[in-house]
Amino acid sequence: MTTTPASVTGSVPQGKKLVIVESPAKSKSIAKYLNAVGEGWVVDSSVGHIRDLPKPSDLPADMKKGPYGKFAVDTEHGFDPYYVVHPDKKKKVTELKRELKDAEALYLATDADREGEAIAWHLLDTLKPKVPVYRMTFGEITKEGVQRGLQNIRDLDTHLVDAQETRRILDRLFGYELSPVLWRKVSRGLSAGRVQSVATRLVVERERERMAFVAAQYWGVEGTFTVAEGAQAADAVGASFTARLSTVDGERVATGRDFDDAGRLKSAPGKKVAHLDAAAATSLAEGLRGADFTVDAVEDKPYTRRPAAPFTTSTMQQEASRKLRMSSRVSMQVAQRLYENGYITYMRTDSVNLSQEAIGAARTQAAELYGSDAVPAQPRTYAKRSENAQEAHDAIRPAGDSFRTPAQVRNELRPDEFRLYELIWKRTVASQMADAKGYTATLRFSAQAKDGRTAQFAASGTVITFKGFLDAYEEGKDAESEEERAEARDRRLPQVAEGERLTGEPIEATGHETSPPARYTEASIVAELERREIGRPSTYAPTISTIMDRGYVTKRGNALVPSWTAFAVIGLLEDYFSRYVDYDFTARMEDDLDRIAAGELAREAWLQTFYFGAPASGAEKGMDGLQQVVENLGDIDARAVNSLPITEDITLRVGQYGPYLEKPLPAGAEEGSTPPRANVPEDLAPDELTPAKAEELFATAKPSERALGTDPETGHAVVAKDGRYGPYVTEVIPEMTEEQLQAWLDAQPTEYYKNGKPKPKKKPAAQKPRTGSLFKSMAVDTVTLEQALQLMSLPRIVGADAEGEVITAQNGRFGPYLKKGTDSRSLESEDQIFSITEDQAREVYAQPKQRGRGTAKPPLAEFGEDPVSGKRVTVKEGRFGPYVTDGVTNITVPRGRVPEELTAEEAYQLLADKRAKGPAPKKAPARKPAATKAPAKKPAAKTTPRKRA
Repeated sequence: MTTTPASVTGSVPQGKKLVIVESPAKSKSIAKYLNAVGEGWVVDSSVGHIRDLPKPSDLPADMKKGPYGKFAVDTEHGFDPYYVVHPDKKKKVTELKRELKDAEALYLATDADREGEAIAWHLLDTLKPKVPVYRMTFGEITKEGVQRGLQNIRDLDTHLVDAQETRRILDRLFGYELSPVLWRKVSRGLSAGRVQSVATRLVVERERERMAFVAAQYWGVEGTFTVAEGAQAADAVGASFTARLSTVDGERVATGRDFDDAGRLKSAPGKKVAHLDAAAATSLAEGLRGADFTVDAVEDKPYTRRPAAPFTTSTMQQEASRKLRMSSRVSMQVAQRLYENGYITYMRTDSVNLSQEAIGAARTQAAELYGSDAVPAQPRTYAKRSENAQEAHDAIRPAGDSFRTPAQVRNELRPDEFRLYELIWKRTVASQMADAKGYTATLRFSAQAKDGRTAQFAASGTVITFKGFLDAYEEGKDAESEEERAEARDRRLPQVAEGERLTGEPIEATGHETSPPARYTEASIVAELERREIGRPSTYAPTISTIMDRGYVTKRGNALVPSWTAFAVIGLLEDYFSRYVDYDFTARMEDDLDRIAAGELAREAWLQTFYFGAPASGAEKGMDGLQQVVENLGDIDARAVNSLPITEDITLRVGQYGPYLEKPLPAGAEEGSTPPRANVPEDLAPDELTPAKAEELFATAKPSERALGTDPETGHAVVAKDGRYGPYVTEVIPEMTEEQLQAWLDAQPTEYYKNGKPKPKKKPAAQKPRTGSLFKSMAVDTVTLEQALQLMSLPRIVGADAEGEVITAQNGRFGPYLKKGTDSRSLESEDQIFSITEDQAREVYAQPKQRGRGTAKPPLAEFGEDPVSGKRVTVKEGRFGPYVTDGVTNITVPRGRVPEELTAEEAYQLLADKRAKGPAPKKAPARKPAATKAPAKKPAAKTTPRKRA
């Protein structure tokens, strides 16, 4: 591998020094700080990656049939990648080369992770500098951060580059081998990714658990209890609190945690649990009314709670999701802007460390804002969360050796930036504050019911006596059960002693039902991926975005709900590629990439084993490689892959236009006829498709197809259908018989290759059937053959204008219209498509074209105020479809979503995603080229495969 041509000496060269960073946003700040150190610094950006593996279809013609043709990677010769400069980066590369011509030194200052190291290598390999080259990184874009970067320049870390290249090649091999299988057996446009497939499997498995879940019912007794006269603490008399039934005749009363997911009561050796039903609980509650309760025990236990560690990439994404309702993608985009503009440290990190300067800054601010008692005597340090954590730099924290408070930056930041900065600031300061102190009180008391049963109740609460770090920050939690929330409630119980009396009023029986496992949210799936050490936290945001963009997962509120397509894809991968969606196998791959980064494992040898398999004597003895697995797949029944049984008679099938239910043909049905079918609503989650719901869908299903008759001109059958995009009519074109096909082939002229061998004759292209969308006034069950033939005949030629240009009448996405060349005019009704005359059409075109929007339409949906902008959010119908707006930011409603069914949270999230992307870049006005003589053409430069030293 190419290395830097000059060793690092620590001294700064004289003259012009070119610094290349990734982002234009941070180049100005870095330039300001560098020029404060000395003169001659020029900072430019690569604007991200400049090179990548091309699609095989984009390879030069002479390489498509060679060893690079399948992956743009030569798997036969060291897995050598073929890189090309992105077309939109060629101008940038030219600019960088121009800047480099008169520079005395080159500083590669891309980010301090593997990806940043790889970008630096690509720049080095593409620019081919002839001056000294230094590697420099910035943990934060501040004066102190830039100075520290200058003091710690180094050589390029070739091991880190190797690890990143291995990851890139691995993902190319994985995706290009598995995705075509999904295209053939499930649907076009799908993809399989190393981490995305595992993340999708997690979501699907959780939904399977919910589908298999059987709810259990259990009952208890709750009451409000008051301290009776005679208590030692006079101020406790008359104090009230709530409590739940704990035991009956010494047996603990069953709660939700005592049942498994099949609704069965768990058995514990030697322990009996009382499972109360409605009758038992009601009779007990009635028998306890008016009873005197006696305090059996009072327990106080000390309570200590420690602050959470400073943010890593993963924990920041989780908390931003819980507290700020930011998706992983948005939180990373906002954090990127905060980092580039000098507000926080680098946001891609596994480290929970803080520098001594940061610890000092956090302790100082905590003491100033919350008092000296809020700061412990000794600074806090935190252990890394996993063995694979990269400890090269700080946790995510406010930038600088002294922190700016949220109040100091409020007016400098956009609302979403401010909220995330405030969260990071609070977490960092709280991490250096004192423990929260208090006690947990538990009170037990009992009485005898009228039927002789002894019932004991219990109440507990945590009382915080010293808040410590809680004054600044409290870590969020994922979904909790009702029981967990009740147990965690912060409440003070009255001061009573053993033997004292209580009265209960009211005392009521309460019914409960166990809940299925909670669906993953973005926060909880990030936590789960990190717990299993799958992927890297910096990749979680694009992974979640990918599985949502592919249609594998949708969001319902904050919950991630898998589609039926995801069920089909994961089922196929589990059956035929089980190793590659195995959680432990995927985590081990991450360990191996870490070993490559550390120089402990050779890149080529690892890829050799992954793709071609391990030799019989190797550590993974006899393990097949990905190539062998794909080549030995055998037959895959696509119909079976896309079929999921709902009952013995009902099967869900994943079709090209969405999922639908199907029943077997009834006895006596004509062979070849369509079996009974029912569409599955897009908003119906998989766990909601119960057998009863499936039968309901069949009972309310409209006929998906209705025969209308035969077209007298073509002899083709005409049918009306209810399709994915609305009702329509179409003709049924029969397939060629074997005799017709052979006659057609015989009639075709014979073509020959250059070598004189005849070309095999291909089958004729399938004839495209005529179709036509139904008018709004029509329906599948009432449309006639005559109407269908009219609809399929569109567009209709109305006539021509005075110059002879043809005018047609058509039905489009935005309604009926006339078209003449590129000039379109709206019609008032669909009926005019067939009734308007040539003269009337000419009159329409004689009028000035209306450019206004017409009468404003009422909103399709209305929500409350956006949590960021504070403005009212609505869904409106626009020229290009429905969109969400707060009056400032607009975002199109995702395809396939019904605007009226959007939730407020989804609308707010769509707007947040749009804001995070920032405004679309303005295109520079095209310059008219000067009329100069074109230079003689030079042969195109050939990009060569990467060569290794």
